[in-house]
Amino acid sequence: MRIFLLSRHGESLFNLAGVVNADPSLDRGLSGTGQAEAKTLGDQISGLDIDLAITSEFPRAQETAAIALAGRDVPRIVWADLNDVRIGELEGKTLADYRTWKRAHPRSDRFPGGESLDDAALRYARGFQALLARPEERVLVVCHEIPLRYALNAAGGSDDFDGPVHELRNATPYLFDEPALERAVAQIEELVMRARGLEPPGASRPSGT
Repeated sequence: MRIFLLSRHGESLFNLAGVVNADPSLDRGLSGTGQAEAKTLGDQISGLDIDLAITSEFPRAQETAAIALAGRDVPRIVWADLNDVRIGELEGKTLADYRTWKRAHPRSDRFPGGESLDDAALRYARGFQALLARPEERVLVVCHEIPLRYALNAAGGSDDFDGPVHELRNATPYLFDEPALERAVAQIEELVMRARGLEPPGASRPSGT
């Protein structure tokens, strides 16, 4: 059985400050609490051989993986498709500012200078499909709350990207087998295409570097 361990990064310094960050070059990494959470993640997965670790481009995700896998010889690669939602002009604003904008706009609206939540969802589907196309049997993925939330809810067949699962713990592994991740990809694509009045395109082509 192929196993995919999907995790949000540990608490970041921006999380601590209540500031939104979607530009990897501006990421300030983990807080002290986040580093401790990453160490706990390593303890939780210590009994499982990991063939590959995939992270987003964000230092907070890469730092989480590095701490969790310290002392283990695990290949690591970085995929931009798993980056956080591109929020454009909201970069550096407060979490309250982000939530206010989000409540006032449909998922199809792009953040000023960024992407829409639906665009991001399709990007995540591409990333997960690329993961499924790889040969490794046990993969750790460290990314962000939104792609993980979407995957969990879509795998369960929900018509709501944000529910029933919404709040996710930092640096906690969520287990997917291959069929569950395939369901997540299919449901994410179907929900976005349905919202756009289009037929789902089927499985996305693999991408990633």
